[in-house]
Amino acid sequence: MTVPASVYRPVSVEPTHSWVITLQKPLRTGFATFTVDGTYTAKPGSTRQQAYKDIRAWVEQQKPELVDANVMFFSLESNQL
Repeated sequence: MTVPASVYRPVSVEPTHSWVITLQKPLRTGFATFTVDGTYTAKPGSTRQQAYKDIRAWVEQQKPELVDANVMFFSLESNQL
């Protein structure tokens, strides 16, 4: 899953980072756990914290039931090998 163009992804620019996030939220019968990955294009001068906030907001927009879920795992790495 790729963060949409509206979250800092100009068409002419290759994604700068690859990410993975796992969220978990308690339910009456157990837990809802969701893992998703994608790519992110950072604006010049942006921070890792801003990338996390952008990605988390996008995931919560896609899966509103995970708003306020606990982050079990988050990784943001350079997309270039």
